[in-house]
Amino acid sequence: MTNLPWKPIGLAAGGIVFAAMLLFYNPVPENPKVGFMASIAALMAILWISEAIPLAATALIPVIALPLTGIIDAGTITKSYVNSIVFLFIGGFLIALSMERWNLHRRIALNIISAIGKRADLMVLGFMVASGFLSMWISNTATAVMMLPIGLAIISKMEDAFGKERTHGLSLAIMLGIAYGASIGGVSTLVGTPTNLAFVRIFQESFPEAPPIEFGKWILIGIPYSASLMLVVWFLLTRFLCRVDPSLTLDRAVIHKELTELGPLKREEKLVLFVFASTVFLWLFRKDLHIGAFNLPGWSNLWSGFANIDDGTIAIAMALILFVLPAQNDSGAHRILENDAFKKLPWAIILLFGGGFALASGFGASGLSQHIGQGFQAIGEVPTLVLIIIICLSVTFLTELTSNVATLSMLLPILATWAVSVQVHPLLFAIPATISSSMAFMMPVATPPNAVVFGSQRIRIAEMARTGLLLNLIAVVFTVIATYLLLPAFIESPMGDFPDWAK
Repeated sequence: MTNLPWKPIGLAAGGIVFAAMLLFYNPVPENPKVGFMASIAALMAILWISEAIPLAATALIPVIALPLTGIIDAGTITKSYVNSIVFLFIGGFLIALSMERWNLHRRIALNIISAIGKRADLMVLGFMVASGFLSMWISNTATAVMMLPIGLAIISKMEDAFGKERTHGLSLAIMLGIAYGASIGGVSTLVGTPTNLAFVRIFQESFPEAPPIEFGKWILIGIPYSASLMLVVWFLLTRFLCRVDPSLTLDRAVIHKELTELGPLKREEKLVLFVFASTVFLWLFRKDLHIGAFNLPGWSNLWSGFANIDDGTIAIAMALILFVLPAQNDSGAHRILENDAFKKLPWAIILLFGGGFALASGFGASGLSQHIGQGFQAIGEVPTLVLIIIICLSVTFLTELTSNVATLSMLLPILATWAVSVQVHPLLFAIPATISSSMAFMMPVATPPNAVVFGSQRIRIAEMARTGLLLNLIAVVFTVIATYLLLPAFIESPMGDFPDWAK
């Protein structure tokens, strides 16, 4: 089975299904665009799941297919690939690249690990917190790649001091802690993981009249969720799943050696830190913050021109500053960021965003959303809690084997229609699905951090699968609880109310 040529099979299956649906599937005879859009969606789903062609290439299909079928004209659909959410991702990624270029991310990680403690279980917490914090701002892949050698150095020292058998649990917990910490931490902020940004734009496409989902608002859910789940995952890893010996203690010399090699905080690091902190401040306090009865006015109220600014504008403005600020060092760099930064941008992810946004636009413009909604009305009597649990379980385990951005891009337009058809607040379906798309802990292929730590050869796939299965289920429970405890503050209205903007 494992030797089957899945990519050619996926390509052939996609073509056959697409052609068959195009010719024979016409559920609404008076509106053939519904069948056309369903055919395009099925083709993209098969190609994304099988990865028969690159994910980004599949994401470009709407540029050709939607105009040809008359669903959306070319000028309109191409705008899905360049919008404020894409610029938020680009700006945030450029700021993250500046942190990586000047090793600020490494300094932050080492100081967090050093500060939390030298006892073995606290050491694991240190790695998880460091991975989680960095993943809030830079890609979880870069976080895992940077944290891995630090973790391996610590493990090597501990094995030399206490032996491999006694430190096996610690070794496993550190490796998994790096991967899981990066995935959990990425949920905290809109820029922490591509799925969060994909959700924001697809939700806007599905509900143009809905209030915008902003950086400061998202963290009302993201940070409490990530912090509490990280503590529970740490407790389970160190006490039960990996059984870390708490009597083991860390020789801080390893961390001190790494920090000494970095030297004192350089001028370039200070500049990057200032730009980074300023960006976070501007994101957080752009709009009024409502926390219970407390209301903090946002800085965008100071001048009418600021009302036209969004989080993407801030990200690009602060990233541009990094191309202006001078660098003074021996490496030959003249600016904090230079031209090579654009070569490092993940253009495939950016195109994948666009494909998801275009797909959402096509669902609405073709009438497919309405058609799906009519089908969902039959299950309207199922309790909302049960529906949320089903969504969380489905997305969590589906993303163990498929791209989380591609999966979410396919599911969110359907979930939006489903919510409207059963008269449930759309965010009750969309946010649990978005969070669950980052909570795949079982398989090395599920997330880049999982793959990075698996590549260290310190973890067997059976160990990751066994540990990840329980944590997947724990994450589902946490996501459901967070939906009911934290979402009311996010939507600023009773969850039972169906909003006017979704009608």
